[in-house]
Amino acid sequence: MARTLINAPTSARRGEVIEIRATIGHPMETGFRPGEDGKIVPRNIIQTFSCRYNGELVFSAELFSAVSANPYIAFHTVATDSGTLVLNWEGDNGFTQTESINLSVTA
Repeated sequence: MARTLINAPTSARRGEVIEIRATIGHPMETGFRPGEDGKIVPRNIIQTFSCRYNGELVFSAELFSAVSANPYIAFHTVATDSGTLVLNWEGDNGFTQTESINLSVTA
């Protein structure tokens, strides 16, 4: 399991633009670097990130070999209804990490 840090509000007013910031600790390897034995270290990166708000996709990103280790992603969405934000990272070697945040929306 990877270490994630997520900064997002737990409450907002209806129609308010909220910012979600997330970073994940992951041992990234580009697939281009030689290891100590001279052989290429296999690629191991996070390939996709997505966020769903009450099941609706509100943000997604496709990541490539140039992505940094422990990638940081920030984006905005509009608070419409109380519910759940589900953040999902997927990568090489079957890697997947999912985190959820509850958001309470008031009138």
